[in-house]
Amino acid sequence: MDALRRHGVRHIFGYPGGAILPIYDELHKAEARGWLKHILVRHEQGGTHAADAYARATGQVGVCFGTSGPGATNLVTGIATAHMDSVPLVVITGQVPRAAIGTDAFQETDIFGITLPIVKHSWVVRDPRDIGRIVAEAFLIAASGRPGPVLIDVPKDVGAELFDYVPVEPGSSMPAGFRLPPGPRADAIEAALQLIRQAQRPLLYVGGGAISSGAHAAVRELAERFQLPVTTTLMGKGAFDESDELAVGMLGMHGTAYANFAVTECDLLIAVGARFDDRVTGRLDGFAPRAQVIHIDIDAAEVGKTRLPDVPVVGDVREALDAMLAASAGEGADGRTQAWLDRIGQWKRQYPLVVPDPEGEIAPQEVVIALQELAPRAYFTTDVGQHQMWAAQFLHNAPRHWISSAGLGTMGFGMPAAMGVQTAFPDEQVICVAGDASILMNIQELGTLAQYQLAVKVVVLNNGWQGMVRQWQESFYEERYSASEMTGGMPDFEALATAFGVRGVTITERSRLREQLAEALAHPGPAFIDVKVRRNENCYPMVPPGASNAQMVGLPSHPELAIATTRLCRSCGSSTESAHHFCPSCGTKL
Repeated sequence: MDALRRHGVRHIFGYPGGAILPIYDELHKAEARGWLKHILVRHEQGGTHAADAYARATGQVGVCFGTSGPGATNLVTGIATAHMDSVPLVVITGQVPRAAIGTDAFQETDIFGITLPIVKHSWVVRDPRDIGRIVAEAFLIAASGRPGPVLIDVPKDVGAELFDYVPVEPGSSMPAGFRLPPGPRADAIEAALQLIRQAQRPLLYVGGGAISSGAHAAVRELAERFQLPVTTTLMGKGAFDESDELAVGMLGMHGTAYANFAVTECDLLIAVGARFDDRVTGRLDGFAPRAQVIHIDIDAAEVGKTRLPDVPVVGDVREALDAMLAASAGEGADGRTQAWLDRIGQWKRQYPLVVPDPEGEIAPQEVVIALQELAPRAYFTTDVGQHQMWAAQFLHNAPRHWISSAGLGTMGFGMPAAMGVQTAFPDEQVICVAGDASILMNIQELGTLAQYQLAVKVVVLNNGWQGMVRQWQESFYEERYSASEMTGGMPDFEALATAFGVRGVTITERSRLREQLAEALAHPGPAFIDVKVRRNENCYPMVPPGASNAQMVGLPSHPELAIATTRLCRSCGSSTESAHHFCPSCGTKL
């Protein structure tokens, strides 16, 4: 408890159990001294997601506790989520006594071995005198370089043993062989600038590394200096103001049409803290096929992993961008990129994000747009699915105000994540955008919201489906909706929330949408808002699997960029371009 306090820990998310009881006994005393506060979650997975989002929102290391056996294995999904999204997390688990390890003792699981592929480092504490050193090393490793989760496994008898405690100050202990990442090389900075100075159609491609390093100001300055259009990944949202004229929004599978066209046509792609993941690139050989590439990343293993850059810049993103700005002081674009920006502007006008006609049932996009207008400065968390993509398309977020499971795509992430953010910032507006399927994955955390009166507002876009699964089944599996409908057994969410002691609201009428949303958002405590939306609304644009980013469906085919591929109609056998939704011969849905 003292080691955690020394590392600035103010909140811990966790759930007790037999093997970790000695630690929880000391936690009780630490809370009484006012050192820190523990948030009791209702499931260990909720604890990891809350600690994860706490870290994403604050930039500090998140901390969670769990006991041995099933308590530890319940943490695995959250650890993997943090690992995929490079989030600094210290996970502390209880373990059976040292003498019982390896005997299949009650609630014994080798969590050290289970989590090896999804942590930066892990320890089993064999001697209590090592605890101060191990905690110091854990925080250093979790937060340094490319951030990520670490695990400390503490056997029960180690937690109960008396010993002479020697405090270890933060940063004073480094593991053997540990090295901080080097700074970016000056020759790489100059080579990158040379490409930027020559480019006619450059594009800044900004990922989560820009958020982790706090590089948003440097991103803006570089973009403005050289008049570079900016696209962000799902993890990079907030690194650049999406209402700015240079912004082209998110790219990739459900990115804006103009971002995907821009990445297809650019002659220079400047990747900033991004890893060229498959949901961004689509078919890799069709991703930025005309472009030279600058790749800036702190993790050398990411550079050249899927796309070989012309100029690799290995180092902290903010350091690299600051060095580029210093080396190019007084320079500018000199109108070189204006024709390119005009072309992108034309795509923006031609292919905007579209909200369906305001007739019939509420469109899910309408709900997200209303939230943006009613709570423009809120922290937003999301679950995973169609609602996540609509939120990514229509919400404009400040840095660290967008909290979403990107790499692992973890359903059930949103509400416990909102708990973590609200714990960190009790006076800020925190909204979770969820789907009716995802929210049920960790619905028990309504109890945590109620116990601590965390004023999270959960907004469910309820279409009665696993929405993204249904969309894929409609588009690629000939409308065979296998195990994706959720109406059978769906709870009355308003009544369920009320049963937990959380205010419940149901919205069914468009005419009252904004009024009821505003009223619920103004409620001083937690609220659960169930919005009934159109059942079969699809999230567009969409890059089909195996297609390039220019081959989006959900918008008219683009004559300059659409690559000529054909699909056969299963009804009449005629062929048509892949961008079409319906067969032009017989009208059958493709």
